[in-house]
Amino acid sequence: MKLIRITLGVILAIVAVNAFGGGYYGMAGAKDIPLYWLHGSPFKSYFIPSLFLFIVLGGSCLYSSIVVFRNRKSAKTASVFTGILMLVWITIQVLMIGFVSMLQPVIFITGIIVLGLALSLKAQPDN
Repeated sequence: MKLIRITLGVILAIVAVNAFGGGYYGMAGAKDIPLYWLHGSPFKSYFIPSLFLFIVLGGSCLYSSIVVFRNRKSAKTASVFTGILMLVWITIQVLMIGFVSMLQPVIFITGIIVLGLALSLKAQPDN
């Protein structure tokens, strides 16, 4: 069980750092990312999706990582939510802009791994 917790916590922390970095990059203008990828989406720039990536996905991953490492009662619920959020985020992204990066299937697979590891966590007593 400890190996599952450590693995899950590390994955969540890595995804959080990635989401914070990607979110910041997008909010700063996403230099070198074609704006035409957004054609057909409700967005005219990368700012709003990047803000969501930074705050919601990055924040969820960071929170989940912390509660997993601290072995809190909320670890399983938070991590399941975050795994589902990752899957929904990347699915919506691909539906809106299409397949444009190998990072997309990596994030999808990582979301499945997070969800699987989270579901395997045992419920914790109040702490």
